[in-house]
Amino acid sequence: MRFSVGCRLSYELSGPGTLVFNVHAINSPNQRVLSEELHVTNGGTNAGLYDEWTDPTTQNRFVRVNAEAGPLELRYRAEVESAPQLDYGFIGEISPGALPLHVMPFLYPSRYCESDRLVRLANDEFQNFLPGLSRVTAICNYIYEHIAYQRGSSGSQTSAFDTVTERAGVCRDFAHLAIAFCRALGIPARFVSGYAYGLEPPDFHACFEAFLGGKDGGAWYFFDATRLAPQTGYVRIGSGRDAADVSFATLFGAIEFRGMEIIMQTLDGPPQFTTQAIALG
Repeated sequence: MRFSVGCRLSYELSGPGTLVFNVHAINSPNQRVLSEELHVTNGGTNAGLYDEWTDPTTQNRFVRVNAEAGPLELRYRAEVESAPQLDYGFIGEISPGALPLHVMPFLYPSRYCESDRLVRLANDEFQNFLPGLSRVTAICNYIYEHIAYQRGSSGSQTSAFDTVTERAGVCRDFAHLAIAFCRALGIPARFVSGYAYGLEPPDFHACFEAFLGGKDGGAWYFFDATRLAPQTGYVRIGSGRDAADVSFATLFGAIEFRGMEIIMQTLDGPPQFTTQAIALG
């Protein structure tokens, strides 16, 4: 399935500053960027002082802009082909001793996912579910049923522990809590940012992946506890331990955010919700 995705981000700088963006769609086994363009203007003219870097481990793509005082605007547009893999049958868990070593860091607590503080709750709620896909699905169901999706209910400092205490949050909070529960149960989990079809209003969307048993020693399977968008209508921007690794914009200097527009359109017909396990790749 093909999608047209993109964004327009606007800022005002009181003086020289640096902005790091993570808004590009990535190339992966199940996702291919067919075409794209990036434009950055600063003070009404093209900003020549920016560079790009792709993390060789995650394939996350970053743009660093060194800007002068005045308005700054970033515009990104891409056509992306997505072919998520649907898996059927039993998908179990992998013990820490059998996990690929590169997956091990996603078992540990992180800034926004304090899994060590949620071990008792995770065990009380989920230890009796069948290990693997069924248990992670139960985590998503619990969050959907117990946490209110409420815009403006959280901020940049809100963590998974805060969310389960306050019982409200937005997509990044739902993802952080799911990741923390998974890690508390010994399931590697990571944060995923991207463009999602059908969000109202359009916005960047946060979901998560859990590493579960499957073909070739395991795979990352995709989940969205918010249920706001079809899982097959997602274009990945990046992945990391939590939102700190894949923030769409990180600002250094006296910089004021002025607004954004998000584009996510299907070019082949609307994607569908599914109950099957999905690997975005």
